[in-house]
Amino acid sequence: MGSVAITDPGDVFQTSFDDFQRQTSLMTSCSLLWKELSDQFSSLEQDLQKKSEALKEKIQTLNHKTKKSLDVLEKREVSIDGNVEQALVKVEECKEAALKAFQKSGDEEFGDGEEGVLLKLRSFCAKMDSEGFWKFVTAKKKELDKLRSQIPLALSDCIDPPKFIMEAISEVFPVDKRVEKSERSNDLGWACVLLLESLIPVVADPIFGNSRPLLPPRVKERAQKIAEAWKESLDQRGGIENVKTPDVHTFLQHLVTFAVVSKEDADLYRKLVISSAWRKQMPKLAVSLGLGDKMAEMIEELINKGQQVDAVHFTYEVGLMDKFPPVPLLKAYLKDSRKAANSILEDRNNSGRAALAGRKEQSALRAVIKCIEEYKLEAEFPSESLRKRLEQLEKAKPEKKKAAAVPANKRTRASNGGPMPPAKAGRLTNAYVSSFPAPAGPTFIRSPSHAQYPAGVPHYSYDRPAPPALYGSRSPSAVRDHPYAYSPEETAPPAIAGPYPGAPVNYPAYGGYGNGLAPGYQQVYYR
Repeated sequence: MGSVAITDPGDVFQTSFDDFQRQTSLMTSCSLLWKELSDQFSSLEQDLQKKSEALKEKIQTLNHKTKKSLDVLEKREVSIDGNVEQALVKVEECKEAALKAFQKSGDEEFGDGEEGVLLKLRSFCAKMDSEGFWKFVTAKKKELDKLRSQIPLALSDCIDPPKFIMEAISEVFPVDKRVEKSERSNDLGWACVLLLESLIPVVADPIFGNSRPLLPPRVKERAQKIAEAWKESLDQRGGIENVKTPDVHTFLQHLVTFAVVSKEDADLYRKLVISSAWRKQMPKLAVSLGLGDKMAEMIEELINKGQQVDAVHFTYEVGLMDKFPPVPLLKAYLKDSRKAANSILEDRNNSGRAALAGRKEQSALRAVIKCIEEYKLEAEFPSESLRKRLEQLEKAKPEKKKAAAVPANKRTRASNGGPMPPAKAGRLTNAYVSSFPAPAGPTFIRSPSHAQYPAGVPHYSYDRPAPPALYGSRSPSAVRDHPYAYSPEETAPPAIAGPYPGAPVNYPAYGGYGNGLAPGYQQVYYR
């Protein structure tokens, strides 16, 4: 008989256990894979849900804006007939007023008060006498407060205010056509800017406001030709680097007032704004010219040129205080100004170095104190030490005047064996006599350029001995504070640092206008 094979129970158990482990491992892998897939699908579902909600929100916002725009357009369409009727009535009223004005005597007296000035301005506007209007305004340069508040009211009596203003300033803009010029009447940019600003509220859209002025196509075409003529005359003016600030300001204000800003000329606008950045209206004009996205670069350029005070004004205009903190900028400006003043004092070839250094330091102190007051930085940058230093410098001037009033000693004669100083040395306010020929002009020392944004500049202390108190009796050639935006005598100040234009000797208060109507700067509107 054959033998029967007997299976070992241990082998059967081991085989069954191995199968069980394989099944368990397979189940674990399936569970992990399922969980991974489930998590992935859940994540995709959440992302789709978020995107769907964001898309719904955008659609709602778009629908809201569209509805608002349609409502405004419908309102404008409905009110067109009414506006046309009102315009026709106004034209008839202006026509009757003009006829009455022509019938009256030309020698009519209006008086010198505010009411008399307004009546005189209205008379010119009613007659569309742009030449007489221009002469009257330029003769009233000391009464800018009255003019700023009354010119917009008077322009409402014009049949065609844009044409009236263009013809009024055509004598000097875009090209100066005057035959006879004098130093006193040469700069009439203040009057051009004043009239261009005053036109803004007159041509503002009753619904959209200053963002889109009501200007006929023929007016905009003429304004564009004037702008092109000014740009073509840049070479005759010596290029962008040499064009005068009043001319630049008038040109930029012309672009904003008549809404003829061109995207292709953005680089030109940027250079012009930087060249005249010390004017307090430049930050607002830069935004109106569509340079808002380039303001950070412009601020950095001003900082590198040593114009930190101007950079602070631009910073506040566009809200970049976090990127360009104002306090370190002001401290850096004071430090550079002090270095420049010390360099002037060390220049033995400059006979008036003490007075010049003193004026520069006073200029820097006043500019910084104004910024601290205007932007409420007293908590971060106390101005008490700055004010004390400014008082010390200002007291030195009357003391020097008193010393200059003392009779000078007679010259030492050659027979006494001593040198004979110049004949007028005893009468000079500054008694310093140099053996070197006087330089042709004041020597300016360039402040160290800022390769990068200054951070953590230590507090600049003024508790140190004052420089020699040899100040002249002549008042500093500084721009005085004016309650109005533009001054006829306002000119670019000498630079503190090198070839770059520095901050003004006495930086005018930034922001806010004088009494009366403030010019409304509109957002940029490209043609």
